[in-house]
Amino acid sequence: MSDDDVLDAYSATVVRVAETVLPSVASLRVRTRRGQGAGSASVLTDDGFLLTSAHVVEGADGAEAAFSDGTEVHADVIGRDELSDLAVLRARGTVPPALTLGDAAQLRVGQLVVALGNPLGLAGSVTAGIVSALGRSLPTRAGRVVDEVIQTDAALNPGNSGGALADSAGRVVGVNTAVAGVGVGLAVPINDTTRQIITTLMRNGRVRRAWLGVAGAQTPLPPPLADKLGRRNGMRVAQVIDASPAARAGLRVGDILVAVDGDPIVTTTGLQKLMVEDAIGRRLEITVWRNGALVDVVAVPRELTDA
Repeated sequence: MSDDDVLDAYSATVVRVAETVLPSVASLRVRTRRGQGAGSASVLTDDGFLLTSAHVVEGADGAEAAFSDGTEVHADVIGRDELSDLAVLRARGTVPPALTLGDAAQLRVGQLVVALGNPLGLAGSVTAGIVSALGRSLPTRAGRVVDEVIQTDAALNPGNSGGALADSAGRVVGVNTAVAGVGVGLAVPINDTTRQIITTLMRNGRVRRAWLGVAGAQTPLPPPLADKLGRRNGMRVAQVIDASPAARAGLRVGDILVAVDGDPIVTTTGLQKLMVEDAIGRRLEITVWRNGALVDVVAVPRELTDA
């Protein structure tokens, strides 16, 4: 196969993805008390649900969505989840066909991906690149971390946020969310977890999460404990919020948290994954390493609020 043949095959794939996906990617104009903003959104359902980034519609009740075929509709913000940086809108009118959601869990490093959106006010822009890395973490404005973020070298710029990251089959595998540096773009993955978040936002307008009131960081386990548990790391508790469920359970700064209800805990993000709606008000057995021994305490998480 010649270099020209390779280029033609690559180009043909990008063109096919653009023709499939771009008609269903909207340019968003957002007005808030702080002024005007812009971003992108993808058609999620044929009856008008749109998917974008939470930070794109922060402080807004709605946005104006414009599509490449000339369609312009107002879209109401149905729900935002700052902790995943995802938001769902509902268009007041007919929109282009819904896009197909893929599964970011199937992506491989080096795989072709195409970013579609409206960077710098340039509607209908397409850039292509590869999956540079998987499993990255993205700090959000809410102070939490989005796990399993996709890193790509497809060029992203302000205005791309909320747009689609598609695979070579035209399936949306991510929501473009950030520019981390030259040649480094990040996208929130479409996977089982984010699908559940999206569905919950469509149904309820919000995502309920449990809260323990503990912060920490990954730390090596003492060798005897590492040998016993069959892993090298746990989460050292660095802060316990006063009057929090963690404080009432007796967790202490310096404890090394190793398991919650039998699930191994290594990082703060691992603990976050367990703080789902079903954990609110439920007794959780937490195992920590304290003063050379494994100690079990029981905590009852409460609902995370903005207060």
